[in-house]
Amino acid sequence: MRILIVGPSWVGDMVMAQTLFQCLKQRYPECEIDVLAPEWSRPILERMPEVRAALSFPLGHGALELGTRRSIGRSLKGQYDQAILLPNSLKSALVPFFAGIPKRTGWRGEFRYVLLNDVRPLDKERYPLMIERFMALAYEPGADLPLTYPRPSLRIDLATRDAALSKFGLTLDRPVLALCPGAEFGESKRWPAEHYAQVAEAKIREGWQVWLFGSKKDHPVGESILERLIPGLREEAVNLSGDTSLAEAIDLLSCADAVVSNDSGLMHVAAALNRPLVAVYGSTSPAFTPPLADEVEIVRLGIECSPCFDRTCRFGHYNCLRLLEPESVINALSHMGGTPVEVV
Repeated sequence: MRILIVGPSWVGDMVMAQTLFQCLKQRYPECEIDVLAPEWSRPILERMPEVRAALSFPLGHGALELGTRRSIGRSLKGQYDQAILLPNSLKSALVPFFAGIPKRTGWRGEFRYVLLNDVRPLDKERYPLMIERFMALAYEPGADLPLTYPRPSLRIDLATRDAALSKFGLTLDRPVLALCPGAEFGESKRWPAEHYAQVAEAKIREGWQVWLFGSKKDHPVGESILERLIPGLREEAVNLSGDTSLAEAIDLLSCADAVVSNDSGLMHVAAALNRPLVAVYGSTSPAFTPPLADEVEIVRLGIECSPCFDRTCRFGHYNCLRLLEPESVINALSHMGGTPVEVV
C-alpha cells in the first residue's frame, strides 16, 4: 500500500505528525509512506524511519497557484493508493485530487467535499489532542485509537551529530543546557530574555554550558540573553540561533542534558529526541499540543486571561509570561538528570 501524506506547515506539527506515520505502519507494516511538505521539513522527515521519501512542495503557506498544484498532482498520477491530508484547507486537497489518488482522506473543512472522498467530521471532544486528530486518520471512521499512543521519536546519526559539534567548535565536557527562547507563533509565546538569562546564569554557576537555539529571527533575543551574563559566565554560553540549519539544530539538541523552551517547534523536536524538558507556556495550553517525552515539566501561571491563543497580548501586559519567575524553571530543572540520546 502506497500512501501520500500532505504534511503540515509548522515544525511542531510536522514532528507530531509522526504519530500518524507510526499508526499507519502498525496497521499496514508493508506500507510505503511519502510526505508532501515544504522543503524546510526535510531534515525532520529524514529522521523518521517510517517515511520513505520527503517530497518537496514548492509553494509558500497560503499560496494558491492552481496551475502549479495541478502540475504537481499530475506528476504523481498512478503512484499512490491513498492520500491523507493533515491541513484542513481546501488548497491542501488539490494535489491529491489532480493526482487522481483513489482514496483521499481528511477532516471536513473549507468546503472541500468534491476534492475528498473520505471526509471525516471532527469530534473535538473525542479527539482533544492534535496527535489524536492526526492518528485517527490512520483508521476507519469511529475506530478506537491504540490504548498506548505512539510518541514522536527522531533518529540521530552519530556522524552527522559529530560533524555539527565540530563545525561549531562545541564539546561535551560539561553538561549542556539548551535554551529555545523563540516562537514563530508570536510574542505571546516568548518568555522574557531576562528570565532566560537568570536560568542560564544559575546553571553555568553549577558547572553547565548553555547553547541557544532558534531561527535567524531569534538571534537578537539570543544576544540579549548573552549580554545579561557577566564576563566569566558569558563565555560558557553560545548563541547558535540562525547559524545552524534545522538539521544541525536537531543533531545538536540531541546532545542536551536538559532543555528549556517556549511552546514552539523546537520544544517538540526536543521532546521527540526524548531530552529532559522544561516547557514554558503563556498564551497557549499543553492540553492541545503537549510535549511528548519521558521527562517533562510544564511551567505556567494559568492566570485568568490565559490561555487566550492570541499572537500578541490583547491587554499589552504579557503577564502570563512576564510574571512567571525564573525560579520556577530553575526548580523544575533541578528535578532532572539527562543522559545522552541514543544514536545509530
